[in-house]
Amino acid sequence: MTEREPLVPLSASQLETLEEATASYQRAVSVDAARYLSARGIGREEARTNRLGVVGDPFPGHTRYQGMLAIPYLDRNGRPLAIRFRCLVDGCAHEYHGKYNSVKGDHPRMYGIASIFAAKDEIHVTEGELDRNILVKLGLPAVALPGAELWQGRFRRMLAGFNRVWMWADPDDAGSDLLNKVTRQLRQAKGIRLKQDVTDTYVAGGADAIFAALGREKEVAA
Repeated sequence: MTEREPLVPLSASQLETLEEATASYQRAVSVDAARYLSARGIGREEARTNRLGVVGDPFPGHTRYQGMLAIPYLDRNGRPLAIRFRCLVDGCAHEYHGKYNSVKGDHPRMYGIASIFAAKDEIHVTEGELDRNILVKLGLPAVALPGAELWQGRFRRMLAGFNRVWMWADPDDAGSDLLNKVTRQLRQAKGIRLKQDVTDTYVAGGADAIFAALGREKEVAA
């Protein structure tokens, strides 16, 4: 996908509302949601750090996402710039929403941009937000794209300064298309061969499986 309309800075009132919504959803995390995250390798500390929540009392424009996981896109200082929503029903086949959902009118953003400022010579890129949080948990600086079809020209510019960009695309046709697109635009990008996505790889084999896919010994204990 080509570059869409440029990002417009959010107003003070928009930022305030996003902060209030994120804080509210953080407080609404249920036992079921915590179990859902834990089963995917996301513990209490990762949920807190990334300000994950559940839409309990929806803010304006979020009614259709009630009960979903709220995934805020944070700036480098932890301030939310957008929120995406993930249905907590495994194998979601609801006709009125997708597995992942964005607010209408929101522009695609890169998730986890604090890692860009924390990383040194290399950075990792995943196809999903929770996959990114797994890699960061293991000490690998990582960002995520909001889906295989939402690559933006500005993402290339955000990653251009790294000597190596490791691409953890999902092992499906969409992931293959994304990998091809990223490696064409970034000469320093290299794909990681996976039989499952990052989360499933981690759940099945722990940190050892992730570092084995990367071709390294385990650097940080899970």
